[in-house]
Parts: sequence; structure tokens; C-alpha cells
Amino acid sequence: MSPRDLLLGGFKAAVAAADPLHIVPQHLPGPPKGRTLVVGAGKAAASMALAVEQQWPAAAPLEGTVITRYAHGLLTNRITVVEAGHPVPDESGEAAARRIFDSVKRLSKDDLLLALVSGGGSSLLSLPVESISMADLKAVTRELLRCGAMIQEINTVRKHLSLIQGGRLAAACKAKILALVISDVTGDDPTHIASGPCAPDPTSYQDASDILKRYECRIPKAVQDTLARGIRGELAETPKPGDKVFAKTENRVIATAHQSLAAAAKFFEVNGVRAAILGDSVTGEAREVAKVHAALAREVKAHGQPWQPPVALISGGECTVTVRGNGRGGRCVEFLLSLVNDLQGADGIHALACDTDGIDGTEDNAGAIAAPDTLARAATLGLRADKLLENNDGYGYFSALGDLVVTGPTRTNVNDYRAILVEA
Repeated sequence: MSPRDLLLGGFKAAVAAADPLHIVPQHLPGPPKGRTLVVGAGKAAASMALAVEQQWPAAAPLEGTVITRYAHGLLTNRITVVEAGHPVPDESGEAAARRIFDSVKRLSKDDLLLALVSGGGSSLLSLPVESISMADLKAVTRELLRCGAMIQEINTVRKHLSLIQGGRLAAACKAKILALVISDVTGDDPTHIASGPCAPDPTSYQDASDILKRYECRIPKAVQDTLARGIRGELAETPKPGDKVFAKTENRVIATAHQSLAAAAKFFEVNGVRAAILGDSVTGEAREVAKVHAALAREVKAHGQPWQPPVALISGGECTVTVRGNGRGGRCVEFLLSLVNDLQGADGIHALACDTDGIDGTEDNAGAIAAPDTLARAATLGLRADKLLENNDGYGYFSALGDLVVTGPTRTNVNDYRAILVEA
């Protein structure tokens, strides 16, 4: 099997390990005495909803609404799938979130709330507090994405501007709650996944304000005023760990990045290549993380330390990109372009970096793939890796080479996946 086929096969194995159609059925409860309401948000929401429909008894009541990203919908019969904006929220998501919130408040103690939570839900499940508008929420989101804030920081702000996130959905519900969660964040803590609509929130209004100040975000006055009122105690805080509102709530993480990395590792090993999992929680600036990975790959190739080649160095997590240029691309192609630039055509080192949701940033690709000849081939086209990196244009670089990885929406999301194959 060629290095390219090995890398693509490992990525496919990682995505398959997080397929909701296989995972969700293992965790479904039996029907309750009363009704079952299904709600959810995230890039995996449609496939999770379909999995519920396929397994739920035909005679048992089932209804609900889930929100997913545009072009991520699926045909369902009993659960309504709504498509909305991501990573910047929009009015479609707001209207659907309001319907979800209102329907949850009508449940009784004999009913069941089945919440389907996955990465991307923070943007999709957007129901701003009364004091701010959707336009205000969009402006704050764009600022936080631009400045390179970590997802946990972005979600801390979102929780304190939302009627539904940060445990507030659970607080509004009288029924028993089971939240099935597909994790796209390092650490797999439900409070950070889709901003934890059914999970306790340990953060505060003060934390949210401090984050915006730290990154020098330009935010609307209505948002400043809302956070200031919360800090003064004029607005209720999000429910905290230990709050009685969570007495009948279970947040169950059913798919993680590490499970997907393990599946990829098994694929490599079956095909005769040792696999080394470097971690499922790699964070930091994508271009800087790539330099560390490049150094490790060179050490393996030159000295056989800490692993003898052939070996696949696999990692997950979520890097950040501080946007300085006007190019196109997301975290994965930024990582890969920096890796190519640092390796400078080192012999026998191939790499792939892709987002498991099938969409890297705002483009149409999951990521890209690189080989020892990538730098030289680009040079014949007049492309310099260092210059395009300065412009944050990883998409333009790999698109010109025909080395983008395009899968379409995978309808799951367990964060970024990276693999560096060091040949013997």
C-alpha cells in the first residue's frame, strides 16, 4: 500500500470510529412512561437523530428538533432537522433554538429529554439573552474567531450570552435528561461541548469579560452591558456543579478523539506500520505545533528515536490559527503547510492533516496531504510555502497541487486528526 493510501486509510478509520449510526444505538434507553423529546445541535446532530429513529420502537412516542450545519442535514421522519449557520450563528439557528427551548419547558416528570450533543453546537444552538441581538452575538463570535481564542474560551463567553447553553437547557426541564455527547474538545468535558446545554458550568460572567479583554475584542455595547450586569449580580449565573437542577441529568460521552486515534492506529498496524499516538489533546498555534511535529519526525527518520521507522505519528486535538493574512484555509491546512515548510522536502516523510467533520475552516475540504516532493512540485508552480503561510493560505497552496482531501460532510466530529508517516 502506498504512503498516500496508508494515510487516507488511517483517516477513514478514524472517522468511521465516530460514526453516530454505529455508536448511538448502543446507548439508547427504553421509552419512558410519557413522551420522548429529542433535541440536539452539532455537526453530528442529523446522523445522531437518524440513528435514534432507526432504533426507536415504532409504537413509542418520539418527536423533536435538532440543528445541524448547512449541507449536513439528512432525511428523517419523526425528528425535524434544521440547518443553520456555523461557525457564525444565524437567525435560522436562533428560531430553531427557541422552538427547542419552548418544547423542553413543556415536558413533565414522566417524560424523557434525549439531548444529542456534538461539536459545532455552540454556534448552531444560539438563543441570545433578551438584552442582546443576534447581530451582537454574530459580532462577538467573529471577534473571538479572528483573535485565535481557544474553543473553551469562546464557549465561556457564549454561555453567558445565551438562554439555553451553560446548563440552562437542563435547568428549564422537569423531565429526566439523557445527553449523548460526541466530543470535539480536548479533555472531553461535556461543559465545553456545544457549550454544555445540559452540563454544569464552572465559569462566570467575570471569566467571560476577562477573556474578551485579554484578546482586546471589539464588542457591541449591549454585550458589554450584559456582562457588567452579570458581574454585579443583577443577572442570574449559569447553574454550577452540584446544583440540584442536574439531579435527573446524565451527560454521557459516547465518542472521543482518542477512540478515533486508536482505530487509526489499528489500521496502520494491520498494514505493517507501527503507530505511535502522540495525544488526543494537542493544542496551540497550528504553525508552531507543526514545527514540533516536524522535529520529532526528523529525529525518528535520522536516529530511530524514540521509535524505529516505519512508524505513523498520530495526534488529535484542536489547534488555533491567529489570522494575519487574507488567504483561505483552516487549522489543518495551516498545520500541514507549516510542516512542509519546516521539513524542506525531507526524504521519506509523508503527512496528512484533516478535520474529522469533513470541513476544515470555511472551505470545502477536510484537509490536505503532503509528500517529500510537495515543496518541489509547488516551486515549479511559483508557490512558496513560507509566503502562503504568512497569508494563511494553506487552501490555495494544496489546491494548486491537487492535494486537498475532500470528503464532504462526515456528519460527525471528534476534532482534528493528524498523521505523519515516517518510512524506513
